[in-house]
This record gives sequence, structure tokens and C-alpha cells, in this order.
Amino acid sequence: MEIFLKKWFCSLVLLNILSLCYCLDNGLALSPPMGWLAWQRFRCNTDCENDPKHCISERLFMEMADLMVSEGYAKAGYNLISLDDCWLDKKRGPDGRLRPDPLRFPSGIRALSNYIHSRGLRFGIYEDYGNYTCAGYPGILNHMELDAQTFADWQVDYVKLDGCYSYPSQMDKGYPEFGYFLNRTERPMIYSCSWPFYQLINKMEPDYKTISNICHLWRNFEDIQDSWQSVTSIIDYYGDNQDTLIPLAGPGHWNDPDMLIIGNFGLSYEQSRAQMCMWAIMASPLLMSVDLRTIRPEFKAILQNSEIIAVNQDPLGVQGRRIYKKQGVEIWTKPVLPMNGKKFSWAVVVLNRRVDGTPSQVTAPLRDLGLDSEEGYHVRELNDHKDIGFLSKDQAIRVDVNPSGVVMLKCTIQRVPPFNP
Repeated sequence: MEIFLKKWFCSLVLLNILSLCYCLDNGLALSPPMGWLAWQRFRCNTDCENDPKHCISERLFMEMADLMVSEGYAKAGYNLISLDDCWLDKKRGPDGRLRPDPLRFPSGIRALSNYIHSRGLRFGIYEDYGNYTCAGYPGILNHMELDAQTFADWQVDYVKLDGCYSYPSQMDKGYPEFGYFLNRTERPMIYSCSWPFYQLINKMEPDYKTISNICHLWRNFEDIQDSWQSVTSIIDYYGDNQDTLIPLAGPGHWNDPDMLIIGNFGLSYEQSRAQMCMWAIMASPLLMSVDLRTIRPEFKAILQNSEIIAVNQDPLGVQGRRIYKKQGVEIWTKPVLPMNGKKFSWAVVVLNRRVDGTPSQVTAPLRDLGLDSEEGYHVRELNDHKDIGFLSKDQAIRVDVNPSGVVMLKCTIQRVPPFNP
């Protein structure tokens, strides 16, 4: 009985401490994170003997880090290179610590981290709140404090924590607990969670208030696949659940619809522009998963479009809202800076889901979009960097939108010049 009471008391004390210290209010991810992740493009290819160019190895991540810098991605704002599943050895070391596969990461993770940092980039890592990762490598259960300190020792800047081989009912305790141990290392690390997704697929209602206080970003929906159908299913989910999801997003905490697949195999040019614009207006993390060694110039230009990135990174941090959906056409809006008094500028996306082979003509009065400033707006199309001109609140936007395509506009509020008698 005495032992039981001691254990109960220690658990109660720990829970009280965790309730005070869980929140990752460490000044990180004040805008949606941007970077490069391995998973969607390279998956769990560990065959470095027969496929050394595409296997999960230190060589792959070093090459991507080099290209992020030399090809202008870092300058555009992409500043993270992150491991995903399958970097690990199948067993922990004799000291209980995680260790990488010795053949594919012979220099060790700290050396890889140092290399990526030397390129001026941040370094990210993957683990799982379970007995195993999704691909069967060691998970963090029963080693959370040790693993958090190991990541700090390796100078990790970003931790993606998956949720395979675990009980979703335990995640309300486990994800915050690991966040607590990350905090205790005193190394600022962005914390990416899969917590709500695993609960949703098990018919549980996620505690989003706690999730948004614990995690910098979190997954709500299934993994993205290399197809337009997958992209549109994610867009539908975020539109259909926007009243729940929009209030959660803001500086330091973001809904994550998963990676950008632009430049791979499944999206056309128009569909690629559409994914970029939709992820931008939804204030989503911009995490590329593409082979930067072979990407075609037109897709590289989409990923590096500075005007669209600026909408995504807007300091207000508001997640965009779907305000119109009819006959295959959707309109999404997002308030952005600059402001004039209490009136915002706006980003507007017109998405054409139709596939009937001809562009759709869309007319949208500014008032119907919520743009009602007396001073009017300067309107600019962002994909092709074209000025449309000045529109008053009583005028309408008129655009032609290609099938499976998008038009993205920024409507910058006009400022009243000061009166000089």
C-alpha cells in the first residue's frame, strides 16, 4: 500500500508539473514552417547497394541540403532539411540510445546535423510515439526522456512524431509528455505531431485546444499521395471542417495538410500551381518532398514563387476560408497585411475543379468576398505576376480559370493619403 501511494503521489506530481510546462511557447514557427522532407518522394528505400542515388542515406540529405542553397530554395524561405522514417538502425545501442543505420549513415546523425547547419539550414528528425515507427524501427515509448535529450545532443531543430504502433487513447498524455521532455532539454525544437489524425481515424474527438498549445503543427488527415485526387481530398477535408480548424491556426501553431508534391509524377502543371496556392491560402507548412536534382524548371518556379510564399508567410497567420463552392468552382479568401485602420488586404484563390476541357469564367463582386473598403483595392495576379489594376468595392473580379487550375490574387487595400492643405 505504501509503495502504491508513493507511485500515485509521484505520478500526480509529474502530471502537475507537465500541466504547467507542456506548452511549447518557445518563439518558433511564428509563420508556417518551410523546408524539405524525404517521405513522399523517397519513402523507405533502404537499398543503397542497388539504388544508391535514391535510398535513405546521409548522401541523399547532404545533396538536398546543397541544392536547397545553390538552387535558391533557401533564399526563398525553405530552411529545413528533415529525415523521415527508415533512418534508424533496427536496434538501439548498448546505452539504450537511438542510432542510425551504420551503413547508410556511417558518419552519424550529429555529423549530418553539423553539415546541414553549415549550409545555413535547420535539421529535422523523425520518430514515433509507439513501440515502433510505421516502418518497424524503434519508437520512443519507454525512452522519451532519453530520446529528447539525444535529439538535443544531435542539435535537432525539428521533430516529427508519428503515431504507429501506439494506442490513440494514450496520446493525450504521451504527446504532451514528450513535448515536456523536449522543453527540458532547453534546445528550441519545432514539434510536429500526428496526434489528432490517429485519434480521428479511431473515431475519437481530439482535444484541439491542448494540441494547439503543445504542438507547433499537427496532422489531421491521411498521408498525401502523388495524385490530384489525393490533393483534392485534402482540400475538401479542410474546407468541410474549416469552422473547427481555422480557429486553431496562428503564429506558433498550424494545421498541417502534409507535403507539397509539386515536381513529382502525379500532378500536371496546372494542378501543381493549384496545390501551391491552396497550401498558401490555408496557411499550411510548405514542406517539399521532391527530388531537387531532377525537378523541371517550371515546377521549381512554382515552389519559389515569392509572392505566393509571402501570402503563406503573412504575419497575421490567419488560415484561409472557403466562402464559395458551386458547380466545381471554389473561392477561398485570407486576410493579410497591409491594413488600413481596421480593414485588411486580402488574398483570394479561385479554384476550378472542373475537367470539361475549357477555362471557366468566374465573376465575383468584391462585396461578396468581404472586400468592402471605401478606398478600394489594388489587385494583382500572383502566379504570373501581373497587375490587374484598381477595383472599388462596388466592382467585381473577373477571371478565367483553367480546368484543374487556379487563379490567385492579392487585393491590397488602398491607403488614404494624408491631407496637406
